[in-house]
Amino acid sequence: MSEKAEKSQEEFHFQCPVCKKGLISIKKTVYDLPDTDKMLIIKFECNQCNYSNNDIIPLTTNFKPGVSSLIVKEEIDLKSKIYRSPIGTLEIPELELVVEPGPSANFYYTNVEGILLRFQNAVSIYKNNLEKDDPQIGEIEELLENIQKAIEGKFKFTLKITDSGGGSYIIPQNKSNYSFRAIDSQEI
Repeated sequence: MSEKAEKSQEEFHFQCPVCKKGLISIKKTVYDLPDTDKMLIIKFECNQCNYSNNDIIPLTTNFKPGVSSLIVKEEIDLKSKIYRSPIGTLEIPELELVVEPGPSANFYYTNVEGILLRFQNAVSIYKNNLEKDDPQIGEIEELLENIQKAIEGKFKFTLKITDSGGGSYIIPQNKSNYSFRAIDSQEI
C-alpha cells in the first residue's frame, strides 16, 4: 500500500451481524492509481468468525448514462480498464455472454482479460455441473475454446457496458477501438 493510501485510511467498528459475537472492522482507504485515477477501497472483517467482504469503488467516473463499447482486436486491448457499477450490464455479443445487474451486484474494477477470466470460470463451473451425456457439452466446450482464444488475443469481439446510472466506463488502450453513446431519459 502506498504511503498516501495509508495516510487516508480510516477505521470503524460495529457488532458482527453474522456471528453476533465479534466486531466488524471497516477500513476505508482512498488509493491513488498510477494513471491518476482514485479508488475507494472498503474492507469489512470480523475478528471472531472471519467474515470478510471487500468493495472497490472508483472515484473517477464519467457519470453519464450510456453504452460504452470496446472492440477487442489485439492483445493490447485486453489491458483496457473496465469499471462496472452494480447497475451496469456487461456483455460480449459474439460469445453470447452477459452479466446482468442484481441485488447483490458489486462495483468491480478489472481489465478486459479479467472479465474473460471471470466468464471462463463461470462457464467451467456450469459445464462441470452438467451430466456427462448432456447435449450442451459440445456447445459449452466450443464456448470455452473461444474464450481461451479471446484471452490470448486471437478472437475479435466487442465488450459492451450499458449503464443507466453512468457509473460504469471503459478506459481503452487504443482509443480508436472505443465508442460511447449516451442514453437519453426515454431509453432508460
